[in-house]
Amino acid sequence: VTKYNIVADEKMVNTQLESMQKQYGKLISKDVVDDEKDIVAGTFKNEEEGIEKESSVELEKINGKKNLDKFMGAKVGDTIKLKTKNLFKDDHQLIDLLGIEHDKAHDLDIEVEFTIAEVNKRELADLDQELFDKLFGKDKVKSVTELKDKIKEDAAKQFKQQSDQQLMNDVTETLIENTQFELPKEFLQKWIRTVGEKPLTEEEAVEEYEKSEKGLRYQLIEGKIINDNKLEVNFEDLKAFSHEKIKEQMAQFGQMNPSEKELDDIASRILSNEDEVKRLSEQLMNEKLLDFYKENMKFEEKEVTYDEFVKEIYQ
Repeated sequence: VTKYNIVADEKMVNTQLESMQKQYGKLISKDVVDDEKDIVAGTFKNEEEGIEKESSVELEKINGKKNLDKFMGAKVGDTIKLKTKNLFKDDHQLIDLLGIEHDKAHDLDIEVEFTIAEVNKRELADLDQELFDKLFGKDKVKSVTELKDKIKEDAAKQFKQQSDQQLMNDVTETLIENTQFELPKEFLQKWIRTVGEKPLTEEEAVEEYEKSEKGLRYQLIEGKIINDNKLEVNFEDLKAFSHEKIKEQMAQFGQMNPSEKELDDIASRILSNEDEVKRLSEQLMNEKLLDFYKENMKFEEKEVTYDEFVKEIYQ
């Protein structure tokens, strides 16, 4: 089984760096659109479709030179006519910008008018100590080199979740393929026919069995591995695991150092809910199984960038 180690390459680090500079930069007002990185605010209209929506358009997200050229030289108060088909690199942009439903956005082919109310350019924030402190706290990062290292470190944590998930998927497939045993096929098909609210036909039961056979096989394999190797989840494990999950969530909202009392109070509420206990127990057991596989299986280690990983796995 291949064990992927996903690393942040220079391109990804620089993209993230620019994103941070944009986030903390400032908008400077202009009269005329003259740069493909300008941000144009205005109103989209189409009477037939009932569209009248105030939106802000980042020209970098516009698709095709022909569409971009319509904006170049335009001034506040000007109205531009645009075709929605292939207007953006991603059709999902139309959902928020036009105020339409998700299903309608795909391959939408209408003409809209866009009347310009504002033209702005984004001035990137300087890569200085003020920005570093805003991003990570006082004096935690003191140079661009340290900032890039921090971006790589944070990316590595996110990538680890994805590579671990892929490893678990591949290990599961390998164990199913290489563990031979007979299932009581006919009995299970009969059981599937009668177990639901509505009885199934013989053909429907066979189809359902074929869909679920792999899952049944892995449940049995997994159960044997857990029993034979005494893998278990006790309350202390669960409490510590819930603390980690709570800290991760709080960090997303800027609360980096919650007290033990805060963690205990939140964990107590979570662990009093039977469904939450079941969900967390399954997550924790999955982590224990993955650790067990990492310690006891041989892997072919492969270092890849995120783009290479996506290409190899999903294409």
